[in-house]
Amino acid sequence: MTNPRPFRVLGIQQIAIGGPDKQRLAKLWVDLFGLSVTGTFRSESENVDEDICALGSGPFKVEVDLMQPLDPDRKPAVHATPLNHVGLWVDDLPKAVEWLGAQGVRFAPGGIRRGAAGFDICFIHPKGNEPFPVGGEGVLIELVQAPPEVTDAFLRIAVTERHNQG
Repeated sequence: MTNPRPFRVLGIQQIAIGGPDKQRLAKLWVDLFGLSVTGTFRSESENVDEDICALGSGPFKVEVDLMQPLDPDRKPAVHATPLNHVGLWVDDLPKAVEWLGAQGVRFAPGGIRRGAAGFDICFIHPKGNEPFPVGGEGVLIELVQAPPEVTDAFLRIAVTERHNQG
């Protein structure tokens, strides 16, 4: 890498799990594990009906999205890969997209946009191609703009860890 990375990956923002029936997913994640449903999201263009669940709290809360397709024969097929995607908090999404693109990272169509939880997001494509050879190697990766309180919390932890190591 010739240029220093102008952004930080702070932590896990979400995991998204797909299946043909989100009620079957909820049996494990909500009924048995005890996660709470904090919202829902439905999008014709993204072919998804999802329940947004929460694990943990505050700036370290992780979303667990339970997704089913609106039409199982249409794409995107949110249920075809059970672990649909992993979301990562980043401290500067526009800089991350610009820099990663310059490093050959392939992004999925759609660019930076508002996501289901209200944060700006974009996706790294699971597969590279000739012009952009770097992809998620089979995993769809969502980059999520961290709000200030999340960035501050992760940076406080990093400073504390450095202080404890020194």
